[in-house]
Amino acid sequence: MVEPLYQPLGWKTVWVVAMFDLPVVTPSQRRAYTRFRKHLLNDGFTMMQYSVYQRHCASPENATVHINRMGARVPAEGEVRFLVITDKQFEKITTFVGKKRKPAAPPPTQLEFF
Repeated sequence: MVEPLYQPLGWKTVWVVAMFDLPVVTPSQRRAYTRFRKHLLNDGFTMMQYSVYQRHCASPENATVHINRMGARVPAEGEVRFLVITDKQFEKITTFVGKKRKPAAPPPTQLEFF
């Protein structure tokens, strides 16, 4: 297939979203989590929200390089998913920011009968 001579830049550049769930129960698991997170940051990823990081890439091929690099560093106990979306898709993300979480309401006091 022949690629068109002109393709809008927004359809060529992509974002890689790394979503991970790594255990942090033991000290060695926490170290593995920290090490993986530092690898993501050193590779140009930024935090989107807890356990979700993003990175802009110039092309799908460039995204594959970063995915393979980070995939090789996934801790043995854990799961990481990489999602690649176009720049146009990324700009359509809708974000809602709510109020800060409030502490849980105390349980109701027990009703006493005299």
